[in-house]
Amino acid sequence: MKIAVYSNLKEASNRVSASLINKISKSNSLEIDGQNPEIVISVGGDGTLLSAFHHYQDISDSIRMIGIHTGHLGFYTDWRDYEVQELIDSLEDDNGQSVTYPLLDIKVNYADGTPGDTALALNESTLRQINGSLVADVFIKGQLFESFRGDGLCISTPSGSTAYNKSVGGAIINPALNAIQMAEISSINNRVFRTLGSPLIISPDEWIKIVPNTNARTILSCDHQVVSTKTISSVEYRISSRRIAFAQYRHRQFWHRVTNSFIGEVDSGD
Repeated sequence: MKIAVYSNLKEASNRVSASLINKISKSNSLEIDGQNPEIVISVGGDGTLLSAFHHYQDISDSIRMIGIHTGHLGFYTDWRDYEVQELIDSLEDDNGQSVTYPLLDIKVNYADGTPGDTALALNESTLRQINGSLVADVFIKGQLFESFRGDGLCISTPSGSTAYNKSVGGAIINPALNAIQMAEISSINNRVFRTLGSPLIISPDEWIKIVPNTNARTILSCDHQVVSTKTISSVEYRISSRRIAFAQYRHRQFWHRVTNSFIGEVDSGD
């Protein structure tokens, strides 16, 4: 089985990466292949895994991801830095087991008529205006839903709902649900401007289209990477037909991860 090791290059991650590569090179069934891997092992944290996903997104349909965290706990990183040998044992016993999560398709149209861009998000995309408040019409499945005024909008996947989406008041969604979410970033609500003020969960047969009402330049991001700072005529979001796959050698129940990351140890009352 061909494996790529993708590290954030920090000292702790470098040690783990070196150990992984050494053990893989000694295996009879595993080999290092950074060009056409079947498994991509991310060493670092969730940010490193996001970078690894985008590095290999063109072949994401044919790979499975594994995350090793060398710092704080993460939602995508099932393995600890001291579990390298256990991971090698699991790789050698691999039978193709996996779990998949939804991804977010992004399609951008520009006001100057230049060809639009497309992007694929694992966590989220945000749209903000460079100066002042974002003023935009929000359409759901082709129907005008609301006119938004505020700092911006965040569209996230279920697996990304625990990231930036949560910090702006979005709901946490189990990645078993094939849905996307829109959360408002500091919306303005008064007698003149009014929005729903709640996160929206969008079903698989629906899509979101955002149409800015001014010619001001905006910042469009995808997983915290800037996609565009040009004047946008519209941006469309929908659930992608593609999904990200993780090699599932151990079960990490989603709500246990949420509790562990945001609440801590809970007394069961027994």
